[in-house]
Amino acid sequence: MNTALLHVSLVFALCVVLANTSLFDSVAVDLSYDHYAEKRVDSLPAFLAMPCSCVVNLAYIVMGLYWLVWRGDATETEQSRYMRQVFAFMAVFYGPVQWTRLAVLRRAPAVLDQWLTLPIFAWVPVWISVIERGPAKWRAAALELASLLSYGLALAHERGFEVALGCHVALAVYKAVRVQAAHGDGRTRGYLVLGVLSCAGFVLLKLLDHWLGRVRLFQRFTGHFWSKVCDVLQFHWSFCFLTAVTQRSRRKRD
Repeated sequence: MNTALLHVSLVFALCVVLANTSLFDSVAVDLSYDHYAEKRVDSLPAFLAMPCSCVVNLAYIVMGLYWLVWRGDATETEQSRYMRQVFAFMAVFYGPVQWTRLAVLRRAPAVLDQWLTLPIFAWVPVWISVIERGPAKWRAAALELASLLSYGLALAHERGFEVALGCHVALAVYKAVRVQAAHGDGRTRGYLVLGVLSCAGFVLLKLLDHWLGRVRLFQRFTGHFWSKVCDVLQFHWSFCFLTAVTQRSRRKRD
C-alpha cells in the first residue's frame, strides 16, 4: 500500500505544481457558478455553496477507501493488489480536487479536475494489460505518461480536453470488451454493462445539466449531481470487473 500511495502522491504533487503555474492559462475551463444548474446557497460557506454537488464528492473518498482495504480475494497477488490500491488512491485523491474546484472557482483546481480524469481512465487499460500480458512496469509508466501528456490537447484547442477524454473512454471500453471476451463470464459481463452504462450516464447527465434543470425534479439534485453519482458507480463497477477478471485469468493460468 505504501508503494501505491507513494506513486500516486508523486504524480499528484507534480500535477498540482504544474497546474499552479502559467502553463495552463490558455486552457478553457469554467470558473463560474453559472456553469452549473444547481443554484448557489448564499447563506452557506463557500465549500458548501452548491451543497449537493459538493457533498457528493465524499462518495469518491468512501468508495476509494472501501476498495483500498478490500479483502475479498485471499489469493490476490502482490501485483494485482498494487493495481487495485493505485486505482483506489486515485479515487480518494480525486474527490477533494472536485470539491476544491467548486469551493474556490479558481483555474488551478479546475485544470486539475480535468487533467486527473485522464490517468484515472488510463489505469483501466493499464490494469487490463497486466491481466493479458503480465506485469511490465515500463508499459504501465509509458501509458500513464502518455495519458498525462495528452492533456496538452487542451492547450492546442478549446475542445482538446474533450477529444482526449473521448479517446481515453473509447480505449478503456475497447480493452474491457476484449478482455471480457478472453477471460470473462456472465458475472463479469454484468459488471462491464453496468460500468459502461454508468459511464454513459456520467457524460450525458453532465452535458444535459442545464436542460434538465428546467424540470423541477432536477433543480436541487441536478444533472451534474447525478453525473457524479454515475462517475462513482463507474469507478465501483470497474473495480468489480477488473478484480473479477483478474481472478479468472489467474485461475486459468494455474
